[in-house]
Amino acid sequence: MDLRAQIAEFLRTRRDRITPDQAGIIGGSRRRVPGLRREEVALLAGVSTEYYARMERGDLSGVSPEVLDRLAHALRLDEPETEHLHDLALAAGPPLRRHRRPAEQAVRPSLQRLLDASGTPMWIRDRRMNIVTANPLGRALYTPILDDPVSQANTARFTFLSPAAETFFQDWDRSADEIVGTLRGYAGQHPHDRRLTDLIGELVTRSDEFRTRWAQYNLHFHRLGIKRIHHPLVGDLELDYEALDLPADPDWFMFGHTAEPGSPTDERLRLLGSLTATGSAPSDS
Repeated sequence: MDLRAQIAEFLRTRRDRITPDQAGIIGGSRRRVPGLRREEVALLAGVSTEYYARMERGDLSGVSPEVLDRLAHALRLDEPETEHLHDLALAAGPPLRRHRRPAEQAVRPSLQRLLDASGTPMWIRDRRMNIVTANPLGRALYTPILDDPVSQANTARFTFLSPAAETFFQDWDRSADEIVGTLRGYAGQHPHDRRLTDLIGELVTRSDEFRTRWAQYNLHFHRLGIKRIHHPLVGDLELDYEALDLPADPDWFMFGHTAEPGSPTDERLRLLGSLTATGSAPSDS
């Protein structure tokens, strides 16, 4: 989907979900749209109907941040949606000169040492959901993804294309929603990333579950939360995760998993660590 079509779909779906009552508008009985009319959104955002119609046709070039914020308020956007709207407007502007990174970026030894020094599962993925690297405990934890021939170490492919995913991710529906919502955000930030759009196109084509969620246009910040997984060696795990940006590697994101001290998950992580240390746990090599 090109950028203009993505903008148009986002604004239309956000407009359709708001009822006149929610917006404080007297709707009347004869309405041919499921949500607000364009002129009603324009009124709430303090712009002309023609100006809003131009935006909903996919043209956000030159729209000021102040107008975007008023539009976000009118459409009742949450934080991820508001940021996505600003990302779409930024992408619609003049192209920025950026340093081009190599197609395959190597992991710095210092970054790998940082991961390896942690006693908790740590791993890094890129915005295309590829697992770039991990520490030994992280590799042991995510062996089902790293060794899966379908996913090719890609968490999105694993979730939607691998039969093992629904066993591994105990909250599969939530995990699936979060992955699609995160990819939606990345697609808005990087509409010209060919490998990202190729991945999305592949999943739309091959997975009904992904295609349905993608059409809903929900967004998600993958920052922190709880991950419940069933590991083939040590059983059920309930892990807290935190996501960290890497300023030196803006296309990569670091994740760390921890368990409540003394909990069954903590004991099972220790068991997985001992199996990894003795070479009993499988690896991605």
